[in-house]
Amino acid sequence: MKKRFFVTGTDTDAGKTFISVLMLEALRQRGLSTLALKPLAAGCDMMEGELRNDDALKLREAMTVELSYQQVNPIALKSAIAPHIAAEEEGRALSVDRLAGLIRGAMMTPADVTLVEGAGGWLVPLNSRETLANLVKELEIPVILVVGVRLGCLNHALLTAKAVAAAGLPMVGWVANCIDPEAARVPENIQTLKNMLPVPCLGIIPYAPDAPLQELAQRIDIDSLLS
Repeated sequence: MKKRFFVTGTDTDAGKTFISVLMLEALRQRGLSTLALKPLAAGCDMMEGELRNDDALKLREAMTVELSYQQVNPIALKSAIAPHIAAEEEGRALSVDRLAGLIRGAMMTPADVTLVEGAGGWLVPLNSRETLANLVKELEIPVILVVGVRLGCLNHALLTAKAVAAAGLPMVGWVANCIDPEAARVPENIQTLKNMLPVPCLGIIPYAPDAPLQELAQRIDIDSLLS
């Protein structure tokens, strides 16, 4: 079995990394080998003589295959701002061709399931002409949508699903990540998305910051993900 997915979010801080880690843990519990990539990260700190991103480190820790940090996160930008602006400030250029080449190189490492996590939302610009959506289209891999459940998430989720479909890419499922403890009508909002999104809900993750990841991972519907 060789499955590959691109993990996108309704917006920044929807919880892409958190949900990716839960999926990796759920897959590990099934005895499957996993690989996770964060090819582009803006918002990095100097560690061991190089820029490293906290989300990329979490993915690297959660996956079962061993890769160097540079393979997991080949483009690490210091400022926590839009990636194309951060790259420009550092005198670097982002492009679909380069990112796709880096990802394909890392994906040569055998794994049952590979997750490629995006940066921000679906249409984050890479340069004046290309967005992350162009990258996913180049890679031709299915999409998983992480919905940060809070006020406004219905519009964000439905627009993102429509944009993924317009790009001609399959969205295989979505995960409801309850990130706002003060959010109103959470069950009703999730049910609305279940009714209106054309793909299955792969899991509903409650707001439970102290819950063990191993237990939360059991809320991911791995059968639906892999079918």
